[in-house]
Amino acid sequence: MTGLRERKKTKTRQAIREAAHRLIEEQGYEATTVEQIAERAEVSPSTVFRYFPTKEDIVLADGYDPLLLAELRARPAGEPWARSLRYALHRAVERALADGDELRLRTRLLVEVPALRSRMTESMADTARLLCRVIADRTGRDPESLEVRVHVRSLLGALIETSAHWAEHGHRDDLAALLNRTLDVLDRGPASMDAVNPSGPRRPA
Repeated sequence: MTGLRERKKTKTRQAIREAAHRLIEEQGYEATTVEQIAERAEVSPSTVFRYFPTKEDIVLADGYDPLLLAELRARPAGEPWARSLRYALHRAVERALADGDELRLRTRLLVEVPALRSRMTESMADTARLLCRVIADRTGRDPESLEVRVHVRSLLGALIETSAHWAEHGHRDDLAALLNRTLDVLDRGPASMDAVNPSGPRRPA
């Protein structure tokens, strides 16, 4: 059972995020300040910074990493990694789509605000480290091996591009279908691109 202190921290954290989202919807990202967020959430600016080191972190916080890692660890030990990954990512997408408005705002801002995209890239280091550890536990590979690191970084970069594509097209596409397309490319590599232009690469005019 979650203690009172933890419940209060969760409530405060959520109030800050909701205040930031409302203000950004009302007046835009650049015009929204931490001081305004604090006032709307009825906390002090120092409290905001205690929960979120930067304004970018308020927008980017989604809580999906623990869900993804838990789903991966719960998969059968003998299941192929690609199948476990696809299943866990779809579960994470289902959870994200349940917070549809927040997800659409976050992905739109990732396209529109360079500082957010930069911060997202930085924050991926923690996610990458955790995923490398999960792979190591499942496969016995060294989490610092080149193969594991390249696989994880390729995956995370692909997921960022999938989110960007979804936002750039007005969130009209089925996000789960886009995820499948992304994972298909990662699974098959460059061969998955061959049928697009079977006659070979275009030559410069």
